[in-house]
Amino acid sequence: MAKKIKVYVEPNETVSECLDRINEMGYRPIRRIEKPVFEQTGAKDEPVHSHQSILFECVSKEA
Repeated sequence: MAKKIKVYVEPNETVSECLDRINEMGYRPIRRIEKPVFEQTGAKDEPVHSHQSILFECVSKEA
């Protein structure tokens, strides 16, 4: 088992569901990273904030 993994919150998943999934895999989160995701609506339009990308860095519960 890897000692450290990165897990993204899937598009149609809540943060709570992601944390449950991490727990079932035998890991525990140690860090949460949020980054904005932008989309360009047209050829010359400014980028528009679409959503937040959430990433958890996790370590094994056995470590």
